[in-house]
Amino acid sequence: MSKPKILIVDDDPDLRRALRLRLRANNYDTVHAQDGYTAVAVAQKEHPDLIVLDLGLPAGDGFVVLDRLQNIDTLAGIPVVVLTARDPQNNEERALKGGAAAFFQKPVDNAELLDVLRASLTDSRTPGLRPS
Repeated sequence: MSKPKILIVDDDPDLRRALRLRLRANNYDTVHAQDGYTAVAVAQKEHPDLIVLDLGLPAGDGFVVLDRLQNIDTLAGIPVVVLTARDPQNNEERALKGGAAAFFQKPVDNAELLDVLRASLTDSRTPGLRPS
């Protein structure tokens, strides 16, 4: 079986690099995008199994990306985990209502993030467990 592919969407190159190394060490393939516009294009090209999405992005913030993903049939079923520096009080509920599977504030606990990624990937691959 092939490794799950995770799209990392963040405008911070250091965070993208650190997350890529962490995910690859845990047997995931990664692709990345640095802004909202590129995120949707890369998702359409690469068909990732999961997307880790920052909200504070140039060229369309994370909420715009979430909305676009939900409105493209081939991408709407991909689980999205939001990882952002934005205040959860004002953004967590909006992200979850917008289709995100989970919400984390930076800096994130690595073990907790990996557990949620693993669970989200399992849920998305198990028919009947995914909310429609």
